[in-house]
Amino acid sequence: MGMGNREKLLEAARKCLFEKGYERTTVRDLASAAGVSMAAIGYHFGSKEALLNQALFEALDSGGRAFGPAGRHGGLAALWSGLIEAFSADKTFWLANLETILRAQRDPELREQVASGLRQGRSGMAHEVTGTPEDELSEETVRTLGSVQLALVGGLMMQHITDPESAPTAGEVLAGIRALAAALPDEA
Repeated sequence: MGMGNREKLLEAARKCLFEKGYERTTVRDLASAAGVSMAAIGYHFGSKEALLNQALFEALDSGGRAFGPAGRHGGLAALWSGLIEAFSADKTFWLANLETILRAQRDPELREQVASGLRQGRSGMAHEVTGTPEDELSEETVRTLGSVQLALVGGLMMQHITDPESAPTAGEVLAGIRALAAALPDEA
């Protein structure tokens, strides 16, 4: 059985996010890529933005799962290498992610979606580092390890999409983390 219009639109939105980015994708682009009428976007999602947001959040969720085995089986070096490779290979998609964060500051509903995604991201990052199932992680681990790992990912993403030639390698990120750990006071 083939995909329905809703699924076709989500697939088209993911494709457009990777190829054109959030702001440059039009209703016509989405409808054409999905092979459906422009009215189908309103019927299934209410708006172009709602469709793009859902496609973005689904792509981010599936991307996070894709890094899991590298993080657990190859260690942090493999996790950071995989992230850097994704930032380089899919620059337009990661720019769409940043555009969504900026748009969320003017849209309370989108801001809550982004905030929910960040909460899930903290948990996912703590899981990637520890290998502990997310539902077994302590709140402290999520708020500390997960938050710091997510902050590092965001900063590294911005460096790699803005200035990839001088952005740090996975080895340099790990060396920086070691230097930070060595500089920590005995008590915080």
